[in-house]
Amino acid sequence: MRVLVIGRGGREHAIVWALSKSPKISKLFCAPGNGGIAGLAECVPITELQFEEISTFAKEQVIDLVMVAPDDPLAAGLVDHLESKGIEAFGPRANAAIIEGSKVFMKELLKKYSIPTAAYESFDAYEPALAYLRSQSAPIVIKADGLAAGKGVTVAQTMEEAEAALRDIMVDQVFGKSAGASVVIEEFLTGQEMSLLAFVDGSTVRLMVPSQDHKPVFDNDKGPNTGGMGTYSPLPHIPESIVQEALVNIVQPTADAMVKEGRPFKGVLYAGLILTPNGVKTIEFNARFGDPETQVILPRLKTDLLDIFLAINNGTLADQPIEWSEEAAVCVIVASPGYPGPYPKGLPITGLDQVQDSLVFHAGTAIENGQIVTNGGRVLGITGLGKDIIEARQKAYADADRIHFDGKHYRTDIAMKALK
Repeated sequence: MRVLVIGRGGREHAIVWALSKSPKISKLFCAPGNGGIAGLAECVPITELQFEEISTFAKEQVIDLVMVAPDDPLAAGLVDHLESKGIEAFGPRANAAIIEGSKVFMKELLKKYSIPTAAYESFDAYEPALAYLRSQSAPIVIKADGLAAGKGVTVAQTMEEAEAALRDIMVDQVFGKSAGASVVIEEFLTGQEMSLLAFVDGSTVRLMVPSQDHKPVFDNDKGPNTGGMGTYSPLPHIPESIVQEALVNIVQPTADAMVKEGRPFKGVLYAGLILTPNGVKTIEFNARFGDPETQVILPRLKTDLLDIFLAINNGTLADQPIEWSEEAAVCVIVASPGYPGPYPKGLPITGLDQVQDSLVFHAGTAIENGQIVTNGGRVLGITGLGKDIIEARQKAYADADRIHFDGKHYRTDIAMKALK
C-alpha cells in the first residue's frame, strides 16, 4: 500500500515510525513532515490545510490511505473532503471531530448523557462571562471554545489571573476570532491526571495503554501550560480498576453518545481524565492521537498499526487483535529557549548521532544545508524503553543530555509521579 500521513510534529514522526514497520506498506509519504520524518518517509511540501493540493497529490500518487493526524485539518473537514474525492482517509469526519473542535459542544454532550465531568457554564459574550466569573472563586479553569494549539486553557490560581485569561480569549482574541467566540468556565478539579486513548470505529472501543502527560513547562508542574513536556506509560501507581471505570463510565458512553447524535466517531479518541475523590472525571476529549502521548504509546504497540487503521475504516475493530508490550516507555521533550513563549528558530542541533538507547522523535525540526536545525517550540521527544519506568527514564535522560542546541531546556521530573 501507498500511505500518506498528514502533519509535521512529534506525533506524526511516531505514527510514521510505527507505519514504517508494516510489511504491507511499500511507500510512505508525509505532508509536510519534518527533519526527522524525512529519514522514514518522503516529505511533501504541502501543508495540513491545503485540502485541494492534498487530494490532488493523493490521486496523482495513487495513495491507498491518507492518515490525518492533527486537530486542525480534522476539525476543518479534511477527511470529508478526501472521501468526497473517492480517497480513503483515516480519522473522524468534521461532525465527529467537533468533540475536540468545540469545548462547548463537548461539555453539552457530556451533560446531556450524564458523563462525569467538571461543573461548568459556557458563554458567547464577554460581559455575562465576566459577571459569572466574579461570582465564582479561584482556582478556576478558563477555556477557549475552539482549537488553540493546546494553549487555550488557563488554570487560574487567582481571580485576577482568571479575568486576564477571559479578556485574552474574548476581548483580545489572542487565540483567534473563532477560537475565542465562546468560552467555558469550569470548576477546578484536583487529582492525578491520565491520558486514555482509544481506537474507535463507531460503537466498538478498544483502549490503548494509559499514559500521563506533563503540561506545565517547569519541574513540579510549575509555570505556564505547554503542549506537553513529557509522558510515560504504563502508570504503575494507577490501578487497572480505575482504567476500567473510565472505560465504562466515560469513553464507551461518549462513543455511544456520538452514534446517537448522528456523529459516529471513527478514528482515535483521546480522553483527558482526572482521578478525583468522587471518581474519574473528564477534562477534555481530543479527536486524534495525543502529542506527546503517542511517543510512548506506539513504541509499546506490537500489532501492525496499519491493520488497526484498516479495521476501523472497515468497521471490523471488534475482530482485530491488538497486542501491547510489557515494556515501560518514558518520553522527555527537549524544548527551544523561551518556549512556551517566543523562541528562535534555525539553531543547529548536534549529538543526534550520539544517541545510544532511545528513540528520537522530531517535533519541531527542519533541514537547512544538510544540517538538522530547530524549527519549533518543542523540538525533540526522546523516548526510552525499559523493563520498568526507572530504566526507561535513565535511557531517555542520558540521551537527552547527548543532544545539544543553544538554550535547550527540559523537565527533569518526567514520570517521577510513578516512583513516589
